[in-house]
Amino acid sequence: MKKNIWSGASVLLAFLFLSSAHSQFPAVELEIVRVNDDMYVIHNEFVPGNVTALITDEGVLLVDAKFEANYERMMELLGTVTDQPVRYVINTHYHSDHSGGNALFKMIGAEIVASEQARYRMVDDNLPGLPNFTLEEYARIHIGGKVVEMYYFGAAHTDGDVVVYFPEYRTLAAGDMFTYGDATPQLIDYRGGGSATAWTKTLDGVLQLGFETVIPGHGEIATKVEMQNFRESTVRLRTRVREMSRQGSSREEIAAMLRDEYHWQDLMMDMGLDGILAEMR
Repeated sequence: MKKNIWSGASVLLAFLFLSSAHSQFPAVELEIVRVNDDMYVIHNEFVPGNVTALITDEGVLLVDAKFEANYERMMELLGTVTDQPVRYVINTHYHSDHSGGNALFKMIGAEIVASEQARYRMVDDNLPGLPNFTLEEYARIHIGGKVVEMYYFGAAHTDGDVVVYFPEYRTLAAGDMFTYGDATPQLIDYRGGGSATAWTKTLDGVLQLGFETVIPGHGEIATKVEMQNFRESTVRLRTRVREMSRQGSSREEIAAMLRDEYHWQDLMMDMGLDGILAEMR
């Protein structure tokens, strides 16, 4: 099991970047991991989020864009597997650890795609590199003979989460609707429209898709079974908070339970505790 690293200065830096368009986050060590013949993940520990890359003979499609500070290293890593240009970047949601590189990708001609809700949040937070194209429920991109499907099933981590499905490879890029491992616990961004109640309904829609492999927003490559387990964990989390609230447990007692049983740290508490207490009343 990975060590939980959502603490101390790292949490403060992450919170500042998630909540501000002008914060600067240092570059981190990145690696490129092969998923199959045409797909890779640009991965790192903690934050920023994973980037999924589909390589085709008509260009590269990316899911998410990390921080601006990661752009050059991402391009170097992509250069080790292809000489094709980046043509599309799909943002799974508005947070800067997934959309911070947008502006630089736009400068090299990439089109940015996100949900309508995510674009609204980016405008509201004055984030650079706004999406050129948005979707409400479903859209496709055809590139290099490949089909890429984008779905919006509802609120989860935020109110603008999309998943990206690669049917030929039975692979899903989930964004922060699914994070994998104790080092990156579930984060409910209530300010950004997230909801613990809606989350499971949204996952129920996602789980109807025919994928086997899941690339989480944070953490290592996982499986559909592990996403199903994550859904059940979300149900248990809601149930525990609701039961403790009805039994008269204090805010501090519920916070201690979330830390102990669900590995919540300061970032999750700051962004999610008051929201889930209100939602589970």
